[in-house]
Amino acid sequence: MSDEKPLGEKNYEQFADAYAAAVRTKPHNAYYDRPAVQSLLPDVDGLRVLDAGCGPGMYTEWLVERGAEVVAFDVTPRMVELAKERLGDRATVFQHDLNQPLAFANDTSFDLVIAPLVLDYIADWVPVFTEFARVLKPGGEFVFSCGHPHGDYNWLHNKRGIDINYFKLEQPTVTWGGFGEDRPTITFYRRPLNMILNPVMAAGLTIDHILEPLPTEKFAELDPDNYADLLQIPAFIVVRAKK
Repeated sequence: MSDEKPLGEKNYEQFADAYAAAVRTKPHNAYYDRPAVQSLLPDVDGLRVLDAGCGPGMYTEWLVERGAEVVAFDVTPRMVELAKERLGDRATVFQHDLNQPLAFANDTSFDLVIAPLVLDYIADWVPVFTEFARVLKPGGEFVFSCGHPHGDYNWLHNKRGIDINYFKLEQPTVTWGGFGEDRPTITFYRRPLNMILNPVMAAGLTIDHILEPLPTEKFAELDPDNYADLLQIPAFIVVRAKK
């Protein structure tokens, strides 16, 4: 077995505390991704929910405040610590790598699985989605967000001058702003639309809704330049599927 750290851990161990401090109000998270993902979720009161790639626990907190029983995990140890500090005993939080089977979970043991902005660090989604399908109850839902294939292409090729091919699974490396002076270096997978949707169907799930979100008005107040861009080209895509 390789001793190399998973890609998500290598990325986020650089700036876990800075990320946790920023995402409550950072526009792309607070006023773009979270409203979009939350708009596709059912009433979670009384549901058992798996938060896959929970980071510092923002979604987990939102879910438990609305009556869900939440099991959450992240691949980065510091993120797990931060989520535990945020949640205390209100949720079950532990470290786990999405590249590995969900051995902790029984078949048909969750009503809802969410995976917001985590899958861009996973190369092969089919085994991951197959595991999500296994642990979902009949009629259960899976909601995820990730980089939009057109938005990523535009951002990387047209704005950053990186030579990429839309039709291929590629692994660019970029620097991120918005998290303090020490800009983290992030490596991720970008993929075309078919590589986002086909794994859902390969896992036996039915795509129910696809959302290409628009930024909220609060986003416009905080970041008018990116707000204008997002009115033209989406940065993220959100998908809801059902078992």
